[in-house]
Amino acid sequence: MKIRTAFLTLAFCFCALAASFADNPNLGSWKLNEAKSKIPAGVSKNTSVVYTADGDNLKAVVEGVDGSGQPIHNEWTGKFDGKDYPVTGDKITDTRAVQQVDATHFKLTGKKDGKVVTTGTIVTSADGKTRTLNVKAKDASGKAVTATFVYDKQ
Repeated sequence: MKIRTAFLTLAFCFCALAASFADNPNLGSWKLNEAKSKIPAGVSKNTSVVYTADGDNLKAVVEGVDGSGQPIHNEWTGKFDGKDYPVTGDKITDTRAVQQVDATHFKLTGKKDGKVVTTGTIVTSADGKTRTLNVKAKDASGKAVTATFVYDKQ
């Protein structure tokens, strides 16, 4: 009887966790819509972003090209709680923090060696089919750069 109760409790907890992620509009695959985006020449672009549940965290796997057209890949696992979590594979940042403002608005901060190098906002459309990422950063020469990336849910 104790095993059955433990199993049912575990199953309930798993279902509750899955339900909480089901409400997250970011989960799934996103593809860059370059026609709707405003990306300055020479700026890296993430052509696809895939968010999946990883325990009680979210995992983001990013594919794209850097400013010279070379492929890039980075991964981030964390929560949307505004805390810094490590990024692997990114030359620009080594930590990323995402803070959920409300159901469809998020703040993003990227750091390198503890120093903020990128900031941005993410807005997911009410129907959950589009994400817009507005980013502010500095290029290699220290000049401020802004870009808008629009992603369509796949």
